[in-house]
Amino acid sequence: MQKIEKNALVSIRVKLEDEKANVVDQSDEIIYLHGGYDQLFQKLEEALEGKKVGDAFHVALTPAQAFGELDESLILKEPLEDLPEDVSIGMELDGDEEGVVYVVKSLNEEYAILNANHEYAGVALIATGEILEIEPLCADAVKEILKVKHRH
Repeated sequence: MQKIEKNALVSIRVKLEDEKANVVDQSDEIIYLHGGYDQLFQKLEEALEGKKVGDAFHVALTPAQAFGELDESLILKEPLEDLPEDVSIGMELDGDEEGVVYVVKSLNEEYAILNANHEYAGVALIATGEILEIEPLCADAVKEILKVKHRH
């Protein structure tokens, strides 16, 4: 029976929950390339190594192993006069640094609180699910997948 190993295309069903059992994300099928290609949380990928179709998994992830620790430097208090006139809670605003996006978390008469942390930064998660399919790939197929995944 086929086991998960480097350069296998793996299909899993996964549910992410916080420590209070609130569902953070759920997917009937995620397909990823196994082998340290940063397509899945590293600890989860390590736990899947050697598993086979039909196997279940249950992996506890610390905030650092999931979406990262909460970074206070990514939370800003900005005067409303420095923001667009139509600013509203939930609006996304580009930061000064490339790729940094702030979400407006709250507003008052003078200021807005902006946060560029991932929505689940600082949250420990539990990943549970099942292995659906495993397909070993040749080196050329791996290169093709990585080329497509990294095109911007």
